Amino acid sequence: MTNQDDSLRWRLRGLRQDTPPQRDLWLGIADRIAMAPQVSEPSRSRRLAPWTVAASVLLAVGLVWQKQAPPEIEESLFQREAMALTREYQGALAQFGGTEAPPELAPALDALDRSAAQIRTAIDTDPNARFLLDQLRRTYARRLALSQRAAMT
Repeated sequence: MTNQDDSLRWRLRGLRQDTPPQRDLWLGIADRIAMAPQVSEPSRSRRLAPWTVAASVLLAVGLVWQKQAPPEIEESLFQREAMALTREYQGALAQFGGTEAPPELAPALDALDRSAAQIRTAIDTDPNARFLLDQLRRTYARRLALSQRAAMT
């Protein structure tokens, strides 16, 4: 088998022959390039013109839109949820309204009330802060649990 492979390789090598072209091809190519019409590339300013017009229109539309935007921003979903949570808390707290807290629980109740007020102020400052709403919910839950304990004593 090795003899057959070697003979095949030698025959294949014999087929490979470099043949130079019969005439110089470059002269024909050069003549055709010279005869072709010259297409000039558009200048840089012409290529950028549509983009500059589009940018100008976009800027003008943006300025008009900004002038027409309402100055007041609508309340965020978190602000509305905080107000609803506060109303529910006040309704639940009203159920314990007739009972007075024992003196040992009064400082804790006052601290929780101050904390809830600070959280509501922070929500008004940063209306999209989800963690503040969660913190308000936990503060109200602690305040109600403490009020319930005070009512039972």
